[in-house]
Amino acid sequence: MHSWDLTGKTAVVCGASQGMGQATAVLMAERGARIVALARNEEKLKQLMTELKGQGHKYFVVDLGNTEELQKVLPAIANEKPTILVNNSGGPKGGPLLEASISEFKNPLDAHLIASHLLMQTCVPSMKAAKYGRIINIISTSVKTPIPGLGVSNTVRGAMGNWAKTMAGELAPFGITVNNMLPGYIRTGRFESIRDASAQKQNISAEEAEAKFAGAIPMGRVGEPNEAAEAIAFLASPAASYITGINVPVDGGRTPSL
Repeated sequence: MHSWDLTGKTAVVCGASQGMGQATAVLMAERGARIVALARNEEKLKQLMTELKGQGHKYFVVDLGNTEELQKVLPAIANEKPTILVNNSGGPKGGPLLEASISEFKNPLDAHLIASHLLMQTCVPSMKAAKYGRIINIISTSVKTPIPGLGVSNTVRGAMGNWAKTMAGELAPFGITVNNMLPGYIRTGRFESIRDASAQKQNISAEEAEAKFAGAIPMGRVGEPNEAAEAIAFLASPAASYITGINVPVDGGRTPSL
């Protein structure tokens, strides 16, 4: 069996209906995992089910930012006996931190930190039983270098990074790893909305705005969702058994820090 093979593993993938979450679910299914997909949009989840290789995949329609709604589906998720958890949720709206109201923190904290914590507690028992566990959090390169104009996002992502590092230490004795994938500019709906807003602000075309973003990346291009998914699938695999508590930027070299 290849050390990248995920046969016999059940992966809970959050935000699986689009972007990096969708690419991750498709790739993990190709490598043999059974997917338990979570997202808000049932139509997109149904579509995803038709794209996944293999049998036995499931989905749950849930808004990760709604803690009560999420708690209702946790017992059903636990019954699937997951050994892989991919935490992923849409980013908060941009703007200076100075101008952010208290209410702007609540939903992002629920959707990222609180949802990840509840899902971790739900999945860890089956990971311990299997003596195999992988928790991968899709966060942001702002964990290493805060991004100007994304004040609330920087704050919430930083909390996620420290949560993950703490959990990595606590779960390591059980053979459960906790790692973070930090996407740079990846071609998702989120990137396109940031690009289009930038174009509007500067009164230029979306293509010109994208060229400016690409110019800030040493590789000179925006990444694709499947490139981010490859890093996640590796961290979820048996091959990554001695890697825990790390941040892996997938950003074409854009992050200026080590």
